[in-house]
Amino acid sequence: MAIADHHKSHNSDGKLWKLCPLWQSGTTSSSSSSTQNLHSQNHSHQNGVGSNSSRASTSVSSVARSLLPARRRLRLDPANSLYFPYEPGKQVKSAVKIKNTSKSYVAFKFQTTAPKSCYMRPPGGILEPGESVIATVFKFVEHPENNEKPVDQKSKVKFKIISLKVKEGVDYVPELFEEQKDHVTIERILRVVFLDPERPSPVLDKLKRQLAEAEAALESRKKPPVETGPKVVGEGLVIDEWKERREKYLARQQVEAVDSV
Repeated sequence: MAIADHHKSHNSDGKLWKLCPLWQSGTTSSSSSSTQNLHSQNHSHQNGVGSNSSRASTSVSSVARSLLPARRRLRLDPANSLYFPYEPGKQVKSAVKIKNTSKSYVAFKFQTTAPKSCYMRPPGGILEPGESVIATVFKFVEHPENNEKPVDQKSKVKFKIISLKVKEGVDYVPELFEEQKDHVTIERILRVVFLDPERPSPVLDKLKRQLAEAEAALESRKKPPVETGPKVVGEGLVIDEWKERREKYLARQQVEAVDSV
């Protein structure tokens, strides 16, 4: 309303100057300067409002982004916990399936609050779109102080899985997450839950299946690659089709030469 009132006042003043030609000649310069000042003030006021609005919208959008949950790139199974058989004094294993559900290559990495008693295989890696891997988590179970079994209870140990969008062909190194920490997403924080190995349960059966799949995948990766080169027979004898054809050709040439003589 203030800007509209300024324009109305300016327009009425302009009509007044036209109705008074005797004053117009002597005050044209001052009127022009006043008009320019008024326009500049209105322009600066509008720019100030625009810049303030822009800054306000930027701050609001940044706050909104911070409040919105981060878009997950990975799907975990189990989604919230790592289940371990409770066997005090032994190193036990858990498993979690990690699948890349995004349309880009994603690097992932494990972190834990108990690095001295836990480790992961693999501790990290890069998954292409749609690819999945079953990671095995190893943990040493200490003896309880009061001889009570914390079965089906959550431990204080936590695991965190973080992700990072990467380009195709990038080699995995843990330093990627430090170099691009502003783009790292916390996928999940998994809690440790102990299971009674002597009491059958669907969760325990699923854990055994995942561990078996992880071991099978590890064994397949250990196998030597299939040889695609020339086949070797006996002690270094290489079967080469081109070599055989050449030897047969030379033999025919010799026979033809003898016959011609």
